[in-house]
Amino acid sequence: MFNDIGPLELVTLVVLAVLVFGPDKLPKLIQDVTRTIRKIREFSESAKEDIRTELGPEFKDFEFEDLNPKTFIRKQLDNDELGLKEIRNGFDLKKEMAEVTDAVHGRESESSSGSSSAASSGGRIDMTKKPEDDGKDDRPAFDADAT
Repeated sequence: MFNDIGPLELVTLVVLAVLVFGPDKLPKLIQDVTRTIRKIREFSESAKEDIRTELGPEFKDFEFEDLNPKTFIRKQLDNDELGLKEIRNGFDLKKEMAEVTDAVHGRESESSSGSSSAASSGGRIDMTKKPEDDGKDDRPAFDADAT
């Protein structure tokens, strides 16, 4: 909660509190603040427990932190039932990007250096530029009724 407050700022806050409230009222003020924080925590815990009992036994291990969208998505992606860990661990973004870059620039990548066709390179599509045939039009005929 107060991770970004440095020691100099903390000393400044203490001196300011002593000047504003005085040294005789400051201990009672600290007790009142801690008591209030404790009551708020107890109230929130009792409210959470009431909600859990109202939801029923199937939600007994329900955590309210799971309602945070980031936490929910992270928990679902870590679930091993979908097999997403194997997909995530098997995907090497740098390697894939290097292969695409090599294909765009017309160089053969390291994984397909010995193969020349798409079938022998593990089903990869050859993305190198082909020489253009000027006399042949590969576009399909235009159908005015289909649009």
